[in-house]
Amino acid sequence: MSKLLTHIPAFLKNKYFIAFAAFCVVVLFLDKNDFITQLERRKELQNLQQSKIRYTSEITAERKELEALKNNPATLEKYAREKYLMKQDNEEIFIIP
Repeated sequence: MSKLLTHIPAFLKNKYFIAFAAFCVVVLFLDKNDFITQLERRKELQNLQQSKIRYTSEITAERKELEALKNNPATLEKYAREKYLMKQDNEEIFIIP
């Protein structure tokens, strides 16, 4: 047994090195906020930020459309005809697929 212990380098026998190595293993692999989880969360954060940018631009476009519908009767009529297939009293609508 002592023959095996003589082949181990001195820094591996140091209690501070062993404690530091154990700490690194726990922090990097065994903790609930380990390194792999942090990478996954960073990727999820980037996806959420991209979604936020996309939804913000969609909201801006919808607000512009809403403002146009509020202020312009021709736009409101066009929207009603396209989305809800509304018509005036003296018109007929033919839907061609």
